[in-house]
Amino acid sequence: MGLMMGLVSTAQAETLTDALALAYQTNPSLQAQRANQRATDEGVVQAKTAFRPALNGSVSVSGSDTHLADPVVTRDILGRVTSTRDTNTSAGSGAGLSLSQTLYTGGRASANLTAAEANVLAGREDLRSVEQSVLGNVIQTYVDVRRDQERLRIAQENVNVLSRQLEESNARFEVGEITRTDVAQSEARLAAARASLSSSQALLAASRAAYAAVVGQNPTDLAPEPSLKALLPTSVEQAFDLVDQNNPSIQSARYAEQAAAARVAAARAARRPTVSARAGYEFDAGRSNGAGEQFNDFSRSLTGTITASVPIFTGGLTSSQIRAAIEQENAARIAVEGAKRAALQQISTAWNNLLASRANLISNEEQVRATKIAFEGVRQEQQVGLRTTLDVLNAQLELANAEVALVVARRDEYVASASVLQAMGALNVANLAPDVERYDPVKSYDKVNHAVGWVPWEPVLHGVDKLGAPSTKVQGETVATAR
Repeated sequence: MGLMMGLVSTAQAETLTDALALAYQTNPSLQAQRANQRATDEGVVQAKTAFRPALNGSVSVSGSDTHLADPVVTRDILGRVTSTRDTNTSAGSGAGLSLSQTLYTGGRASANLTAAEANVLAGREDLRSVEQSVLGNVIQTYVDVRRDQERLRIAQENVNVLSRQLEESNARFEVGEITRTDVAQSEARLAAARASLSSSQALLAASRAAYAAVVGQNPTDLAPEPSLKALLPTSVEQAFDLVDQNNPSIQSARYAEQAAAARVAAARAARRPTVSARAGYEFDAGRSNGAGEQFNDFSRSLTGTITASVPIFTGGLTSSQIRAAIEQENAARIAVEGAKRAALQQISTAWNNLLASRANLISNEEQVRATKIAFEGVRQEQQVGLRTTLDVLNAQLELANAEVALVVARRDEYVASASVLQAMGALNVANLAPDVERYDPVKSYDKVNHAVGWVPWEPVLHGVDKLGAPSTKVQGETVATAR
């Protein structure tokens, strides 16, 4: 039974959905980007530690043995020497706990948290961009393999037809119906067809290697790719609207601008006062020259401190940091415009390529239909002496070229459709392989965001820190929060 199931599985054709699912789960570029995103998620946790307490413990043990240059002599009341000491020994130990809590940072901690959350959202868009790129490569390599398989089939059929044509030419030459020139022409075309067959084999091998690099396994019997027509917009105007709303490069640039605005607020908050609290518990024990027990005779201390500080003069450091942050925000704002222009150029190019490839596909289909009729007509006319061998060879060459052009046109139309979806931000596994379990970056974010470390007063300190703090909002936009 197991052998039969293996044979059935091997006989089944591999679909585009299968290839997309395998690449989605195993592609190294996509896996690496997911790992980078999980590292970015940790930035939010690290930013939140500014609102959380820190508990530190310390233990110390010390000892010394000092040789005295002048020995210490002890005498009794009669002046007699009772003891002489030429060394001084001491030992000590101590331990302590300290608890510190930042109460107010002038908005710096809040701004850093906002920047970290914006970085998470930008990272998710970058992950979506990499996902689109990988899926686009899978589609391209899939249709490339199918194109080259068809090209190889056409080349093999062309060799077979020209081989039969050469046999026919030799037979007709033997009976004197044609000349040696006609036979040589058939031989030359067959040699050219065999060279084309070798080139087709090499192209297919290269396409199979590219497919294996992206998908993770060698292609088998590839099934025809499903239509993408239902996912495509009906007009270029609709495509432009969807690009602005959903293109991952534009969205990532917008979140990067929000992060830059938050870093400006954090730099400005450095001029504001900070308040922190600290509590400590310590004990020390010691003995000298053997007097006392080290761990029985010790002192205890409990301390509490609230400290408020404000920078008065930093040598221009704070002002310089603010100016640098502002320029970085300007660069991020300009990058948003650059991303918009690049995305509009991408969708415009992809849409026009789609229109051109559709027109080429229709023309090539008509060309193949007409060329087949012409080829059959020329062959029949040759039988009655109205056409020469060269006419038949030319007609066969035109038919083979037309069939190859049609195969290439179908591939180009499909790749152009995928390029339009990619520019729109719609080339995702939810649309292409809805049954595949999707990777959700929010789950990994929630996992680390609710890890050990949260304290119940954290939201209160977050709210207090925003009082009088510089604004973290981008002008005209609302800062999103990662969730």
